[in-house]
Amino acid sequence: PTPIPTPPPPAFWYGVDASFLPQLEAAGAQFYADSAADSAADSTAQDALAIFAAHGVNSVRLRVWVNPADGHNSPAETLALARRIQALDMALLLNLHYSDTWADPAHQTKPAAWANLDFVGLETAVYTHTFDLITALKAQGTLPHMVQIGNEISPGFLWDDGRVGAGYEDNWPQFAALLQAGIAGVQDALEPSDRVQIMLHLDAGANNAVCRWFLDNLQAQGVSFDVLGLTYYPWWQGSLDDLTANLQDLSERYPQEIVLVETAYPWTLDWQDDTHNLVGLEEQLLPGYPATPAGQAAFLRDVLAIVQAAPQGRGIYYWAPEAMAVPGFGSFWENVALFDFNGQALPALTVLAERPSSVTISSP
Repeated sequence: PTPIPTPPPPAFWYGVDASFLPQLEAAGAQFYADSAADSAADSTAQDALAIFAAHGVNSVRLRVWVNPADGHNSPAETLALARRIQALDMALLLNLHYSDTWADPAHQTKPAAWANLDFVGLETAVYTHTFDLITALKAQGTLPHMVQIGNEISPGFLWDDGRVGAGYEDNWPQFAALLQAGIAGVQDALEPSDRVQIMLHLDAGANNAVCRWFLDNLQAQGVSFDVLGLTYYPWWQGSLDDLTANLQDLSERYPQEIVLVETAYPWTLDWQDDTHNLVGLEEQLLPGYPATPAGQAAFLRDVLAIVQAAPQGRGIYYWAPEAMAVPGFGSFWENVALFDFNGQALPALTVLAERPSSVTISSP
């Protein structure tokens, strides 16, 4: 049969990272499309993915762990969720952590099965894991539009072989070789008609110095990729002014498209369960953006405008909008989700359905 080419990407990604969804559904979470304040609110629970699609979301990001202890975020779970995303005509951004658990600037632990491999064996493992997953996704008709090689990799990944930064200044060639193995694993699984963008992801959305240091070193190693993914949470990454300045500078300095691939903001500082919340203090908030449903919506609207105003800005993904707390799923994020404690959609979710013809910064 003639292979079906991937449809071209939209001009802008309005995305969510819904990787917790299978766990929430297994725990009995119920999602409702309308705000509880809406007198015409539909009281029928719906598929969270369908609610996202109805609110303008055109892409879903899924993290993949190599061999997770509880089976969640596994390749098998990812394949099943990808079919649901495709059935709703949303694109898939595949986020490969290359770990059995969370990979981030503080943790880039090799999968247990790869821990004792020599460097050539590690390159092969990265390639094979990537190739096999892309091949399986393609075989079921859910080829991703974008594949992220590593998660928040400003300090490198697959430590210590692929670690960079202080004390590991000589590791750039090894780090680059591991990235190239992942990129080759994607590209070798494709037909000539397939269009899949390669993303590299940094946790430094508002830190221009880190971004330039990383990208300049990668350029020196000859690593080619399509999209720069950035994380921006104001309590960790800084001010909106710093974000704006960084996106403008990176747009002028480098050829990659830029996607804010993780962002979020609280709608309350209250909690619903006994799980410690990552965001719970007034001092973590941006001035002028209270932890209220309106403040959350204003933050998202203004961050969206900043990304759209950047010459290379191509998208925004809200992280874990589904992560409400339910019995059987303790959430550290229930006050930052896009559903309230009763599972009702919050006003910020409608921001992703807005398609402004001109970019303006609102005030909360």
